[in-house]
Amino acid sequence: MKTIAADVRLAEAADAGALSIVHAAAWTAAYRGLIPHKALSAMVERRGPDWWSRAIANRATILVMEYGGEIVGYATVGRNRTRGLSVDGEVYEIYLKPEFQGVGFGRRLFDACRTLLRARGLKGVAVWSLADNENAVRFYEASGGVDVATGSETFEGVALHKVAYCFM
Repeated sequence: MKTIAADVRLAEAADAGALSIVHAAAWTAAYRGLIPHKALSAMVERRGPDWWSRAIANRATILVMEYGGEIVGYATVGRNRTRGLSVDGEVYEIYLKPEFQGVGFGRRLFDACRTLLRARGLKGVAVWSLADNENAVRFYEASGGVDVATGSETFEGVALHKVAYCFM
């Protein structure tokens, strides 16, 4: 019997095309109806294979979730960018293709992010989510995140509320 394994690893130059596909699918599914269409389309289009190639070449920390030889998710991580939060690390993004959500891959990818940040000496992790992104909010709360701050982002004149979750 053949076993198909899911692995998390650092992104490589050859992953740029697949990352672009995952990004487009995940962002469209997550934000359709939340972020105005024109703004969402522009954000998705901006992150094509060339954008991902540059990010990898510039040594951005990007983890990929690979399942059966296919990249099905990714996360970007680094130092916390919000001075008011008392944690050192941040998960900037974590996304899976919609058909791979709800089966434990998100938890595994998130745990890998936290482990990597901890290994780099960063204590605690922050992650921001749009407050109306119910799936993300449920995920972070179920993962033990503590709602510590709020903010907003404006897209095409529409202000959307966001929330910061911290994990120690």
